[in-house]
Amino acid sequence: MNSFLDVLQEILSTPAILVGMIALIGLLIQRKPVEDVIKGTIKTILGFIILGAGADVIVGSLEHFGTIFNFAFNVNGVVPNNEAIVSLALNEFARDTALIMAFGMLMNIVLARFSRWKYIFLTGHHTLYMAALIAVVLSVGGLEGVQLIIAGSALLGFTMVTFPAMLQKPMQEITGSDDIAFAHFGTIGYWFASKVGKLVGDKENSTEDIPFPKRLSFLRDTSVAIGLTMFSFFLIISFLATTKTGFDPAMLQDQNWFLFSLMQGLTFAAGVNIVLSGVRMVISEIVPAFKGISEKLVPNSKPALDCPVVFPYAPNAVLIGFLSSFAGGVLGLFMLILLNRTGLTLALILPGVIPHFFCGATAGVFANATGGRRGAIIGSFAHGILITFLPALLMPVLGGLGFASTTFSDTDFTVIGIALGNIARFIQGGGLFIIVLAISASPLLTNLLPKSKEA
Repeated sequence: MNSFLDVLQEILSTPAILVGMIALIGLLIQRKPVEDVIKGTIKTILGFIILGAGADVIVGSLEHFGTIFNFAFNVNGVVPNNEAIVSLALNEFARDTALIMAFGMLMNIVLARFSRWKYIFLTGHHTLYMAALIAVVLSVGGLEGVQLIIAGSALLGFTMVTFPAMLQKPMQEITGSDDIAFAHFGTIGYWFASKVGKLVGDKENSTEDIPFPKRLSFLRDTSVAIGLTMFSFFLIISFLATTKTGFDPAMLQDQNWFLFSLMQGLTFAAGVNIVLSGVRMVISEIVPAFKGISEKLVPNSKPALDCPVVFPYAPNAVLIGFLSSFAGGVLGLFMLILLNRTGLTLALILPGVIPHFFCGATAGVFANATGGRRGAIIGSFAHGILITFLPALLMPVLGGLGFASTTFSDTDFTVIGIALGNIARFIQGGGLFIIVLAISASPLLTNLLPKSKEA
């Protein structure tokens, strides 16, 4: 019996195997053919392993970047990266994260079934990231074991119906229909950008009326945009580092500064590609399993999809949003430097290519829908500042757990982390458990609202 329990604990402590079991159960429930069950289960496990390997590549590149940046500017700079922080969190909270993810997806179905928010969150990698964040922060509040899994799963399910509901009306404006919803945990940032865009712009003057230069179209390729931008960052800081007294060539692995910058920039992009490849493999198998279950259990549900789903509706806004958000991130960095000189200690958040591309581009689409080209520019710029300051405010919550080298980037992660972390500072254990459950059950109150008040 003890041997069996040891094996079971080892299975539950191995995220790749556990996520594979989730896919296996989902496929069996849908009575898929044996060959589909075997293929789906193995590809899910392989995808999770690939995801972890890509995260290791990203973390290695970021460590080089951080070391050189700190030497060149005499500051402690942090590049926000969801994949990197999750890979660190999984070292200690892998089992809790996997269980919260599994039961959180079930809680999503329960809340969608019994509330008016009929959204099934299908962006699996963000589900994983939010599960990791929740596991880490609730553990700070003294929750562990069964309490941690129950509270974490309930809270994850809450986020999976609440955030799509926040953006459903803007999604209808963008897509022209009510058939799909939005599932990406940068929701608060997109909502913020859309409100700023509405204040400053005119949606009749759309970005799509602009003949965008074809010579910049290569920036629409994620790999190229990430590789070139990270190469540029490495190039600048590596050159500055070589001009300073006390420079050690070992910082650049004894390579020429130009060659080192080129290889590290492209290595970072390669790591992102590996992660995305693993994510696609996991999601292509596990999402259909849950989608099939949810369609049977939640009539009239809407699939909530990842941020690229809005890109085809405003391609020019995608590029404008990326560039404007990145510019906002640069300004935000200088603002943080100035604040640090006044004595207010905040981590210096470097403009991360990944959040400013994916989130900035998406913010551009939402801001364009409410404020046209001016709204897209200013709304995305404001979004870039927002995703610079929020990660800085989250750092104290995560830094105490040894996650000081990077942080979450997207707004929903940071807002949930900051709010939950501050609650956990004052209310721990059973009190925190009850508060989390009460918050998580709040979508059920939508049944008491008039129809016109629905999200």
